[in-house]
Amino acid sequence: MNSFGKNFRVQIFGQSHSEIVGVTLDGIPPGIPVAPEDFKTDLDRRRPGAKATTPRKEADEPLIKTGVFNGMSAGSPMTIFFENNNTRSSDYEKHHAFPRPGHADFVATEKYKGFEDYRGGGHFSGRLTVCLVAAGVVAKKIIRNHQLGQLVRFETEILEVGGEQDIEKGIEKAVKAKDSVGGIIECRIKNIPVGVGEPFFDSVESVISHLIFAVPAIKGIEFGSGFAAARMFGSEHNDPILDLSGTTGSNNAGGVTGGITNGNEIVFRVVVKPTSSTPKVQETLNRETGQVEEFSVKGRHDLCIALRAPVVIEAAAAIGIADLLMETDMR
Repeated sequence: MNSFGKNFRVQIFGQSHSEIVGVTLDGIPPGIPVAPEDFKTDLDRRRPGAKATTPRKEADEPLIKTGVFNGMSAGSPMTIFFENNNTRSSDYEKHHAFPRPGHADFVATEKYKGFEDYRGGGHFSGRLTVCLVAAGVVAKKIIRNHQLGQLVRFETEILEVGGEQDIEKGIEKAVKAKDSVGGIIECRIKNIPVGVGEPFFDSVESVISHLIFAVPAIKGIEFGSGFAAARMFGSEHNDPILDLSGTTGSNNAGGVTGGITNGNEIVFRVVVKPTSSTPKVQETLNRETGQVEEFSVKGRHDLCIALRAPVVIEAAAAIGIADLLMETDMR
């Protein structure tokens, strides 16, 4: 439901326009330094403000309520709050009768029998990714604290926006069309030791993919050569092993074979769909009249969610790697 993990457990809570959103983290080893300023770099990477991002700005100051004592993790569950102060709930009152195309409005009303908090998308909102980013910061600390993970590094970047490798050109495409666009993000995890992963159901790809698809707006993922492998010969796709450390001559497998890390960097790419809230006039059902009518989305939204998503993707991957490293200890 709203929690994930076997050893490093993550539970998020709150809605886009509730008083707070937050995350509770369980399984953190004691004695890891944790301070509010440790979250700043990654939270800033998620922050809006660039062209084509939402004008809604929140302070996103992490309020660490439990689990830290004298600046160190105490071994008990850690709870972190983020206040929601810059909300405009009235934007959503006017069009509650119109389930927005591409959003969870229609299915949420059906599933929760009309009791859902629909303001700003409620608990389906990308606002809750601030909780994932915070969890990712702690996950990276756990990884660095682990004897097998001290050298692990994450590198995440946007490969394209709106079908353009030139990011600015892709953004201009959205601005000119007065519409939204998607993008592709690549994450590389370096210096992962051999042997991490628990096939069948907790393979590295399975765990990371599960977390990635928990991020709103993600519609696809591929590891290594990904879908291009369907057009390759087996002899071409196979990665020749060069030494006893597992180094290979190519990395079509994306650092994972048999669901287990093989010593090469983990490489995966994700597809971020165009923002569902677009300036374009669309058609959708009016629940009150039962008719399909023209409709325009109110509120403040990103023209391209992918611009702020790299740190969220990185956080999701870090959560998975931390959990798998801890599982390795249990064997």
